[in-house]
Amino acid sequence: MHRYDFVFLFDVTDGNPNGDPDAGNLPRIDPETGDGLVTDVCLKRKIRNYVGLVHGETPPHEIYVKEKAVLNAQHERAYVACDLDPKAKKRTDEEAARLKDWMCGNFFDVRTFGAVMTTGVNCGQVRGPVQFTFARSVDPVVTLEHAVTRCAVTTEAEAEKQSGDNRTMGRKFTLPYGLYRAHGFVNPHLAEQTGFGDDDLALLWKSLEQMFEYDRSAARGQMAARRLIAFKHDSPLGNAPAHKLFARVKTPGLAGENRETPPRRFEDYEPQITVVDADLPVGVTVEELI
Repeated sequence: MHRYDFVFLFDVTDGNPNGDPDAGNLPRIDPETGDGLVTDVCLKRKIRNYVGLVHGETPPHEIYVKEKAVLNAQHERAYVACDLDPKAKKRTDEEAARLKDWMCGNFFDVRTFGAVMTTGVNCGQVRGPVQFTFARSVDPVVTLEHAVTRCAVTTEAEAEKQSGDNRTMGRKFTLPYGLYRAHGFVNPHLAEQTGFGDDDLALLWKSLEQMFEYDRSAARGQMAARRLIAFKHDSPLGNAPAHKLFARVKTPGLAGENRETPPRRFEDYEPQITVVDADLPVGVTVEELI
């Protein structure tokens, strides 16, 4: 397993890529700059959903953190498989290692992203080899608010109050367009500890390429993976700092292009997105996966 530092570019058209529940589900925005934000948790959720769909929730591609999951029930499965008592007060180091190995071996997201599994039925903690930053839009975004109507009501009382008109008003929030950039990392030392291998890495790349295709909803509008650029290191410790490699991926914003109108499609950016691959540090290669 090699170390990788990668840049992931995706966009949204007329949708809400990641609503903030603390702000009425408005799209997440940096209040000081107006940049749009998408959390790392949101990106990992879509990867989990894709892997679970493609592999049918079967080992070694089960999903640990999923909708309606009971985490302690998953931990109990590990104890049963390892022939251990979940009510025992103490565990030996060997027993703790067996539990972690079982969880990593069965659950894709545990061996990929790690997990804190100390919730009552204790399976320990795992540091995952794959991590993401928040995604941030290349340019500031603007939130639009739309009034929507439904030609139905929920209760008989509402129908009587409206004298049979039966309409419900609602609000919907979207961004006209946003191109987002996230950074990610693959740590080969942690991959060795969790069992994250080359097949898992290939599945990760495929997930980033296709996850939006299987996560459609009216609320999220049209989302698409646009570019995935990975810097591969020969040395497990890395051959160059990640931030210097990320700086080689150029995504000029509005100020650099002096546009008179804000961007509304990927083609407004695509010709200007470049990867500076000349004079790369020794031991680093570039793989343009999307």
